Amino acid sequence: MLNILLEDSFSLLISDHEFFMDLLIQHIQISLISILIAIILGIIIGIIVSEYKKNQWILSVVNFVYTIPSIALFGLLILVSGIGDVSAIIALTVYGLLPMVKNTHSGIVNIDKSILEAAKGMGSTKFQILYKIKIPLTMPHIMAGIRTMSVMTIALAGIAAFIGAGGLGVAIYRGITTNNMAMTIAGSVLIAVLAILVDVIFGQIEKLTQYGKNNSNFVKKIRRITKNNKNNNKNKKPIAIVAIILIIGLISGGIIYSFSSSDTINIASKPYTEQYVLGYMLEELIEGNTDLDVKLSTGIAGGVSTIHPGMEKGYFDLYPEYTGTAWMEVLKKGGIFTKDQNDELKSKYNEKYDMSWIGMYGYENTYGIAVNKEIADKYNLKTYSDLAKVSNGLTFGAEPDFFERNDGYKAISEKYGFNFKDTRDMDVGLKYDAINGNKIDVVVIYTTDGRLVTSDITILEDDLGFFPSYEPGNIIRNDVLKEHPELKEVLSKLEGIITEEDMAKMNYQVEIEKKNPEDVAHDFLKERKLID
Repeated sequence: MLNILLEDSFSLLISDHEFFMDLLIQHIQISLISILIAIILGIIIGIIVSEYKKNQWILSVVNFVYTIPSIALFGLLILVSGIGDVSAIIALTVYGLLPMVKNTHSGIVNIDKSILEAAKGMGSTKFQILYKIKIPLTMPHIMAGIRTMSVMTIALAGIAAFIGAGGLGVAIYRGITTNNMAMTIAGSVLIAVLAILVDVIFGQIEKLTQYGKNNSNFVKKIRRITKNNKNNNKNKKPIAIVAIILIIGLISGGIIYSFSSSDTINIASKPYTEQYVLGYMLEELIEGNTDLDVKLSTGIAGGVSTIHPGMEKGYFDLYPEYTGTAWMEVLKKGGIFTKDQNDELKSKYNEKYDMSWIGMYGYENTYGIAVNKEIADKYNLKTYSDLAKVSNGLTFGAEPDFFERNDGYKAISEKYGFNFKDTRDMDVGLKYDAINGNKIDVVVIYTTDGRLVTSDITILEDDLGFFPSYEPGNIIRNDVLKEHPELKEVLSKLEGIITEEDMAKMNYQVEIEKKNPEDVAHDFLKERKLID
């Protein structure tokens, strides 16, 4: 089994090499900037803590921040710096500071005191002792910190995909959500190879810094190193630091430019198969019918709770959303949303958020509840009300946001009287494996899920009509529409073009037949004659 997966992963790397190469470049870019900033800040903070004892509290702060779970930190940064590369770089830099600060600090404070006393006795200034003695002797410790931090940063950068920053985490998460283990393995292997390569490179550099450690002749060199040559020292510049800052500036400038270009439309999509397909449809349709470029951020963690704030702040321009979700999660309206309220929904969005709904796709993808077939047969379960009677002996699983939604777990439990023995947070791409493997008994599904036909489950009837209407359409910021009025005509081409059967078929092609969602989207648009 493992051999087959590895072969499939290798084949995928070859066939989709452009996709993986783009992700690899993004991963390197995000990691490199974070590593360079962490090196500079970590060394500076480490020196400050070592040279001025009253600043020891900084170590405690760095230690505390390091204990914050990475997912939590990424989520908090969304509120401060928004979606994308900037938040990812800040988070990765924060996590990279601890090994840099600690290693710099421990290297300096553990230098042989007799060496420092000898330097002082020869009249060396405090800066000369730091620059000429402490830093060279601490370099092995610093390089060890850089080595550890770099490998950790490259591995942790995979999480950046959750907030739309790109990188190889996109492949890993997409593989999980689309039931494509080969893609998950391919992304993971590339991250591992990149981390090993960086570790080897820094390992060789680390060996070069060992020359000053435990050198019995070093004290004899102090007199020459600390000789009064202030005039010469004045003109010496820390070339390496200047070069690092320049590199950071250039790469950061490129990132800022990519976000600021008015001819680029930033599209977001949620982290599941259907949204990947819709995102690629939008990308190809816009680029094929306008002169605009598209930056597509797929698989944004948190869904509407992340993407809508990103729309308000201008990080995103356009994304596919569902009417019921928008009504309850964004507008915070109560009651059951129906298609009759579509006009009110669109009017509220225009008034409150200055956004428009254009291109309602035509199908409906609502929630459903399914039960392991063996359990359904055992208790003769047909409806949600039937399920409520035996729920106290069953385990319920759903994606994390379902437990927080207004139309989610708490509300449906109150409506039907569910009292499950246990609940499990499940990634959307893992819940079918969980119920098929008897890890959970009951699961929330989407009515267009591609894996419904291959799963041994029974879909129950929502006999009290709990779930609202969920019709997908595109939300676009009005200021973007005013600047690029051609987008209205392009998005209108999507009006009513997809049925539930169409969407289920496309999801099946991605999740079961392992097709690339980009190819599936392209084939559908071509079939509908929307592209050449």
